[in-house]
Amino acid sequence: MESSSYWLLFLSAAIVINITPGPDMIYILSRTIAQGRKIGIASSFGVCSGSFVHIFAAAFGLSAIIATSAMAFGVVKYVGAAYLIYLGIQALRSKGISFDIPVKKQAQSTFWKAFRQGALIDILNPKVAIFFMAFLPQFVRPELGHAPAQILVLGFLVNLVGVVIESVLVLTAARTTIFFRNNSQFSTLLDRVLGSMFIGLGIRLALIENHTN
Repeated sequence: MESSSYWLLFLSAAIVINITPGPDMIYILSRTIAQGRKIGIASSFGVCSGSFVHIFAAAFGLSAIIATSAMAFGVVKYVGAAYLIYLGIQALRSKGISFDIPVKKQAQSTFWKAFRQGALIDILNPKVAIFFMAFLPQFVRPELGHAPAQILVLGFLVNLVGVVIESVLVLTAARTTIFFRNNSQFSTLLDRVLGSMFIGLGIRLALIENHTN
């Protein structure tokens, strides 16, 4: 495979992967709309940190455990589903501030809470582990050797593309929704909608099957 076509194919795939809607994207955008640019960026960094866990697992063969073990897949799947449903219930119960974060603690706790939640949403999704295990090795070049190192580099590049795309989305969403963040009624409505979406995503995750076995 020629170098130019190799990188064109890889980067095109990385872009498509990162613009495909999913729990990660919904979480990042919901945080941004509800709480602004800083929290949106924190959410994005959290998701990317979670992705690195799966990239390391793919590089060193650990993702194969989830792919081949029904028990391991089930544990990660149900814990992840429970966490999404928990976030959904938390949002439904909130009173105008997304994810029920007290106003007096918001400035000091929200950034790291958004980061942590983003990381956990990604880490606890077994489909992400299986995706990286299946996707990244396709672009490993045998003539270069050191397959684990290549997978780490490729995974880093996928994440880098994700950070760029998510940053653009966060900045755009933060700028275009600033009016709504000052509207308590909209904030409450947003929590209800997002809460329902996360509960739905959690149920959907709980029902998925591992087709790699």
